[in-house]
Amino acid sequence: MSSIRQKTGHPLPDWRNLGVLLRALLGVNALMLVLALEQAQSLAHWFAVFIAYATWVEPLLLFNLAFLACNRNLLWRYPLKVGQALVLLAVALSTALFWDAWHYLGLVESGYALLRAVLLAVGSAGLMLFYFELRARALSPRVEEARLQALNARIRPHFLFNSLNTVLALIRSDPRRAETALEELADLFRALLREPRELVPLSDEIALGRQYLDLEKLRLGERLNVQWDVRAVPLETLVPPLMLQPLLENAVHHGMESAPNGGEIRVFLNMKGEMLTIIITNPLGQPTGREKSRGNHMALGNIRARLALYYDMEATLEHGPKNNAFYQVTIELPCRFRKPPPL
Repeated sequence: MSSIRQKTGHPLPDWRNLGVLLRALLGVNALMLVLALEQAQSLAHWFAVFIAYATWVEPLLLFNLAFLACNRNLLWRYPLKVGQALVLLAVALSTALFWDAWHYLGLVESGYALLRAVLLAVGSAGLMLFYFELRARALSPRVEEARLQALNARIRPHFLFNSLNTVLALIRSDPRRAETALEELADLFRALLREPRELVPLSDEIALGRQYLDLEKLRLGERLNVQWDVRAVPLETLVPPLMLQPLLENAVHHGMESAPNGGEIRVFLNMKGEMLTIIITNPLGQPTGREKSRGNHMALGNIRARLALYYDMEATLEHGPKNNAFYQVTIELPCRFRKPPPL
């Protein structure tokens, strides 16, 4: 089973992760800025020196990042120190090859300048590897699992409070419906008590969402209509637990309840390449006070934080009104499967 342990399972970086790539680019460019400041004769000359360095460094940096991304799985097979040594060796060799090509074109001189370039490249790579090793230790699985436990602990009482209100509203008016609602609630809580670090099949999340909406349907009746469009996505795709249900809860309590005539919640799932897109829309409800708005943003912030723990910067969450007619939440995240496809 895929889990959060896989994201931090090796101290070497995941060079295919967008967050790692951005941090490497920013880190190396920051080092170039410092070096340019030391070499520049004045602050006015600083940016010109930086551009001159970037002209040579950026192609080499992009080549190395692409090479490391292609050979990530191979590097992960080795112990940490061996993997780091191989990365430094690859950086040294690529720098020498690039320098030789530039020398052949008559753009640079050989000799001491080559040694200086190799040492600077290896030193920069060493600093970045040291940073990623420290970051991997800081974001150890135990720390991240504790954060996930805390985030899920905030979701569960919120869901329990709203669900019990639903049952209480039915006890006097329709005891049989209230009994059915309690049975649905028991099934939901079994799902809510799952281990939070494990990614779950999308089919489980959809089933949990349907159960929750069935529970709300007992209370709202014909005011609540739901349209699912999930045919374009493999249901074995793995996603973080408790992702759909809080969004559907927001759609009900912050949209449908305050809409005078009810409306329709739409759940659309699509896959483009290796990215899964989830779009949930609901009618714009009438504002009913600060508490509902705060609860809405609490759930969205909770999901955004959990997506960051699982996927770093590869996952995105956007939300807001569309065309003054409905409210839309859009999530994009990388597809994961129980058995990763062969390289």
